[in-house]
Amino acid sequence: MGETVNKLIEKLQNIFEQLVLLLPNIALSIIVAIVGFFIVRFLQEKIRKLLFRQLENYSMSIIMSKVIAFVLTIGLLFLILGILQLDKLLTSLLATAGVLGLAVGLALQEPLTNAFSGIMLSIKKRLSIGDIVETNDFFGTVQEINLRSTTVQTPAGQIVTIPNKSVIQNPIVNYSYLGKRRIELDCGISYAENLDNVENLVYQAMQNTKHLNDDPVEFFYTEFGDSSISFRVRFWIDEVNQKNFYEARSEALRNIKGIFDKNGIVIPFPIRTLDFGIKCGQTLKEQMTALTIDQGTKGEMKTDK
Repeated sequence: MGETVNKLIEKLQNIFEQLVLLLPNIALSIIVAIVGFFIVRFLQEKIRKLLFRQLENYSMSIIMSKVIAFVLTIGLLFLILGILQLDKLLTSLLATAGVLGLAVGLALQEPLTNAFSGIMLSIKKRLSIGDIVETNDFFGTVQEINLRSTTVQTPAGQIVTIPNKSVIQNPIVNYSYLGKRRIELDCGISYAENLDNVENLVYQAMQNTKHLNDDPVEFFYTEFGDSSISFRVRFWIDEVNQKNFYEARSEALRNIKGIFDKNGIVIPFPIRTLDFGIKCGQTLKEQMTALTIDQGTKGEMKTDK
C-alpha cells in the first residue's frame, strides 16, 4: 500500500515538474491564441471588403471570408499545439486526418452540401440580399445568405429559413432581377358595351397610375364568359418592392373602376338562368296562375267522385 502511494506521489511530482517547465509555453500559447483570434477576425473583415470590391457580391464576400477564416483558425490551432510541444498529438492528428476527414465528411454531408450550395448561389448570382424571390413555395425578401441556409422574410413579416441545398435544387423566381415588375389585372364587361370604347377608357385610366414605366400598357380581350366579356391589362412598374407593387395594382383598379363609373360601363355580376319550364310567350306569373287553376280543377273533380 505504501509503495503504491509513493509511486502515485512520484508520478504527480513528475507531472507537476513538466507543467512548471511548460509554463512559458502555456503562457505563450495563450498569448498566441488571443492575438491570433483578433488577427483572424481582422483578416476576415479585410478579406470580406476586398472580395466585395472585386466581386460586387455581398453574399459571396461573406461566405468566402468565413471559409478563409475557418482555414486560418485551423492553422492557428496547429500552431498552438506545436508551442505546447504536443508533437505526438499533432502527429497523430495528421496521421488520422484522412480517416477523420472521411468520418466527418459522412457525418457532415448535409451541412457541407448546404455550404457548397450557398457558395454556388453566390457565384451564379441567382439571388442576393434584398431581392424579392419565390422559392420552395415561399415568397418574400432575401434577408441573409450564409453557409447553411437562406433566410427569407415574407410579406406577412414571417422569417423563413430554407436550406441552401433546397434553394439551389428548386426553381427560383427572382422578381428583382430585371429591376422592374409586371402587374396583370383581369376584369369583365357587359356584352352590351362597345369594345373599342372600353379599351380606350382603360388606356386613359392607366395613364394616371403611379410607378408606371415607359413600357407600353398591354390590353387583351381574353374570353367570352358566362355573363361578361373578359379582358386583361398588363403593365410594368419601375419599383420591385412589394409595397409599391401593391400600391400600383390598387391604384390601377381604382382608376379603371372610376372611369367605368363615369362613362356608364357596367362590370356585371355572375348571372344564373333558372329554367321553370315556362312556355314560349308566357310570363312566369301567367304560368303559375295557370298551374294553380289546373291543380284546383283536379281537386274539384276528385271531390265530385
